[in-house]
Amino acid sequence: MPSGTTVLSFCLAALVVLVVPGPSVAYVVACSLRHGRAAGLASVLGLELGALVHVVAAAAGLGAVLASSPDLFRLIRYVGAAYLLVMGVRELRPPNDSAPKHRAVPRSRLRMIRDGILVDLLNPKTVLFFLAFLPQFVRPAEGSGPTQILVLGACFVLLAVACDATYATIAGTLAPRINQSPQARRRIKQTTGGVYLTLAGLAVLT
Repeated sequence: MPSGTTVLSFCLAALVVLVVPGPSVAYVVACSLRHGRAAGLASVLGLELGALVHVVAAAAGLGAVLASSPDLFRLIRYVGAAYLLVMGVRELRPPNDSAPKHRAVPRSRLRMIRDGILVDLLNPKTVLFFLAFLPQFVRPAEGSGPTQILVLGACFVLLAVACDATYATIAGTLAPRINQSPQARRRIKQTTGGVYLTLAGLAVLT
């Protein structure tokens, strides 16, 4: 198990990384402003499930496997980038006025969770954090490396939940007022699409 000093140092460093807005924060805020607080929190759930995948992969040493297999890593990046590209185009597409006004809420929430997972998995900021930053806090004298990664990773996920949920709550509170403006709704939709396209480009170039 990592020592208390190591955990505290890691949490402070992780907090600095989390509070700086990046693609994940932009995604959460855009979802919350466009669909409301509940949808924003659903996107947060997806992001943190993606972060848990990163934690387990790092503990299992899968990051090292991908790093040593460029072809496999490239394939995963291209497939993910293609999916993000599709989501970005979908968001930037002009609305269909003939489409029904109300969609099934459970399905939309599940889609936001799914999209949040993918956004986090392909976010270069998160990938670099788990591949390059987190291992610096693993101390051989403090026990099993995978165990330390799991503990520190869990701390990261809990901090991420607090930070991202705060963004979602604030943005979701402002959503009813902002959504009264068609211009604002269009800009939020464009921002969401821009986040997807940016992540697609970064996934290819990383």
